[in-house]
Amino acid sequence: MPDDENQGELAALRARVATLESESSKRLPRWHRLRAFLSALLIVIGCVLAPLGIVAAWTSDIVGDTDRYVTTVAPLASNPDVQAAVANRVTGAVMEHIDLPKLLEDVAPDQRPLLQKALGKLGNGLEGAVRSFVHDKAEDVVASKAFETVWTEANRTIHTALVKALTGSDNGAVQINNDSVTLDLAPVIDQVKTRLVDAGLGVAAKIPQIHTDFTILRSDDIGRVKTGFRLLELAGLWLPVVAVVLAAVGVLLSVHRRRTLVAAALGFAVAALILGIALTVFRTVYLNALPDTVSQPAAGAVYDAMVKLLRTTVRMVVVLGVVLALAAWLSGPGRHATVVRQMWHSGIAATRASADRAGLRTGPVGGFVGRHRTWITWILVAAAVLAYVLWPHPTGWVVVGLALALLFAFAVTDFIAEDPAEAGDAGNSGGSGTAATTGGGPRTPL
Repeated sequence: MPDDENQGELAALRARVATLESESSKRLPRWHRLRAFLSALLIVIGCVLAPLGIVAAWTSDIVGDTDRYVTTVAPLASNPDVQAAVANRVTGAVMEHIDLPKLLEDVAPDQRPLLQKALGKLGNGLEGAVRSFVHDKAEDVVASKAFETVWTEANRTIHTALVKALTGSDNGAVQINNDSVTLDLAPVIDQVKTRLVDAGLGVAAKIPQIHTDFTILRSDDIGRVKTGFRLLELAGLWLPVVAVVLAAVGVLLSVHRRRTLVAAALGFAVAALILGIALTVFRTVYLNALPDTVSQPAAGAVYDAMVKLLRTTVRMVVVLGVVLALAAWLSGPGRHATVVRQMWHSGIAATRASADRAGLRTGPVGGFVGRHRTWITWILVAAAVLAYVLWPHPTGWVVVGLALALLFAFAVTDFIAEDPAEAGDAGNSGGSGTAATTGGGPRTPL
């Protein structure tokens, strides 16, 4: 009986396959478990290093590029909170060195009552009146364009001096003493004194040079801050590269690479998101730890300006991780991913069929694209990656824009591509034949 013989052979083959699978399952699990462990370990280390890499890259960027640092802090000169804090600090420093009796001595005796009466309108008593006058002029100074110039140039000098102070390479205006980073404000106060004299407060010209320390950073262990700064500076851009390489090796070691890639990409996104949350929490902790003499609104404005680039990088990494995870999932064999791809191809096929019915033809270009569609797809991917790598300081929106541009390029490729073997039949059978061939099979690998 042929049927009985076929059934017997089929049963024997099935038994043989089951035996081989059983033997294989006995040999492979230990190696698979080892690969899975190493893969998970490398990816976890990469995810842990990702936030540190982001901070290291930010530190290297801020420290290594003075122009970028100045661009970051320049808008603070027009910030109302910063202007108010500077005006108050300058007013206090100037008032400590104004000799009020000497101010009256410089006025003619018959004019002193008039001066006291005029100043009395500005406050309760002579000292309050002079303080109010100085504060008004200080506010005028910090609100002027000249202050923006002074602020920019001062921060350019501060940047170089602060880096030297943190690295210990030189001694300058910025010093680290008693767990604080301080700045000598003498040059700034000299500028203010000149402007006060020009504004009519002649006694300010007799104020000696004032060396006032302005606290930039306060820490319970500034030595640890210096050590951490040096480590981050040395890590620079290498730490992010190490994190990415570890994750990539972990994906390659994995048995289920696509699923591992999705997990690694989401892991990086979550790690960056945690860093973003930590920045917000640390802002509150930092401001609450400041002494009462420091303006919290101004300190908050400075903090926000300094970490603006860091927050931008955090958002970019989160978006990039989600985009990579989504791309890996959509290209997989899962049921939902397959449905999404089928909807994509059906939409492209319907559009192509409508174009064919309207008399639009791709000509030899369609055949060329169809023959080299795989190469074209990878070239498009490489171009998107190259654009991302070469983009100066990419943001989350840049990642979204590149992803949408790549998706559009895939759609155009899928629309134009034509199977060369069926192009001739499509030309003979008209638009319906072309539409039929267009509707078959996946056209663009996602």
